Amino acid sequence: MDVDSTFITGEVVEMLAARAGSEELVTEITERAMRGEIDFAESLHERVATLAGLPESVLADVLAEVEPSPGAAELVAELAARGWPVGLVSGGFIEIVRPLAASFGITLTRANALEVVGGRLTGRVSGAVVDRAAKARTLREYAASVGIPMERTIAIGDGANDLDMVVAAGFGIAYNAKPLLCAAADAVVRDRLDAVLDLPVFAP
Repeated sequence: MDVDSTFITGEVVEMLAARAGSEELVTEITERAMRGEIDFAESLHERVATLAGLPESVLADVLAEVEPSPGAAELVAELAARGWPVGLVSGGFIEIVRPLAASFGITLTRANALEVVGGRLTGRVSGAVVDRAAKARTLREYAASVGIPMERTIAIGDGANDLDMVVAAGFGIAYNAKPLLCAAADAVVRDRLDAVLDLPVFAP
């Protein structure tokens, strides 16, 4: 599953930007990226650049404000009961994704890392950007790590950055998604995340 606007209700980069006074600009760039109008990696660098100078402590503040999407907890609980592995992959930030995932018992996580120097965000990310191609690669790696063939994988996302992952999966789901992703997905679900459990692919 994607994280921002899929597993959780908001966009973490926008929550951070609110503390940097750049929320309006960052929201606009996010929307364009999720509609597929601009390259994700380029958009991420632009947005993260506006966070330069924020104290590292804002990450804990934002984590405390993150709200799981309606039905997220119920979905994870049901999949855990079935023994179905769950992984999160995000174009957001591992500093938020990892502890969030841990609170749900999810151990498969991948996201971008924010560069911090002297206790402050530098406005850069460390390492390669988790873009749409990286998300598809991550799905394949997760599947291999838990011994599940790709044709039995399910991917859930909301924006253009999730396109490759949703197409690569055995079954791809667009959740509260942009038209671009809805057109490519095998199913479209709105409102509650656990509504995916009603799809035939989730039949026990």
